[in-house]
Amino acid sequence: MTGYLTPTTKVRVSDLKAKKARSEAWAMLTAYDYSTARVFAEAGIECLLVGDSAANVVFGYETTNKVSLDEMAYLGAAVVRGAGNALVVVDLPFGTYEASDEQCVKSATELIHRTGAHMVKLEGGERMAPRISALKNAGLAVCAHVGFTPQSVDNLGGFKVQGRDAAAGQLRADTEAVVEAGADMVVFEMVPAELAASITETCPIPTIGIGAGGGTDAQVLVWHDMADLPAGGRRPKFVRQFGEVGAELRNAAAAFKQAVHEGTFPAAEHSF
Repeated sequence: MTGYLTPTTKVRVSDLKAKKARSEAWAMLTAYDYSTARVFAEAGIECLLVGDSAANVVFGYETTNKVSLDEMAYLGAAVVRGAGNALVVVDLPFGTYEASDEQCVKSATELIHRTGAHMVKLEGGERMAPRISALKNAGLAVCAHVGFTPQSVDNLGGFKVQGRDAAAGQLRADTEAVVEAGADMVVFEMVPAELAASITETCPIPTIGIGAGGGTDAQVLVWHDMADLPAGGRRPKFVRQFGEVGAELRNAAAAFKQAVHEGTFPAAEHSF
């Protein structure tokens, strides 16, 4: 592995916007606990996302819509304790922000208070612009999420690329709406690479791609996908494995079992 640079000071939203101005790419990974957050921070990952994907990879729920505010708060607090200088973003779970601006601000402030995270993320473009404005008026940093929005998978008719052909105009309108509402960053999920790159060129805030090609300002992946730790379900086309953590973990567990069965662990040096 080549060397990596761990940030020596806290990563702020202003730092990520400065990277965009310099055309300097940066990385985001999901994290759900203290230990992995600490490893990713030491690897120099600038931004950690406590994603509602925890519903699938941590809790084993079928959809992201099952995870609760309490569950996100417990995970988020653990990540913040291990995050070092990385900026931590936490997802607002389904059902905690859609009803009204008041519900959204209440949920977000509780999540920030309980976790110590630096920013909240919510899904939706034009329809969520009022919520984003309310959050900004409450003094919170906000990451928007447009394109394919997993919390709306049933409404979208399944896991489908968004923004193709005539639908490109809606993605542009969604981006403009969240920018005007005050969003600090925006995630593009499962959108055509050419469209994401075109919007990024003129978008004044950092864009983060997941299944959106290489033309966005940053990239994010669920770490279980990135490191090949199988968590059930299908693996998206846009995922690349950068390691084989699942195989290593299985091998380690099998070696531990064998040592116990053979009576070679614990040995004298492991005993008091």
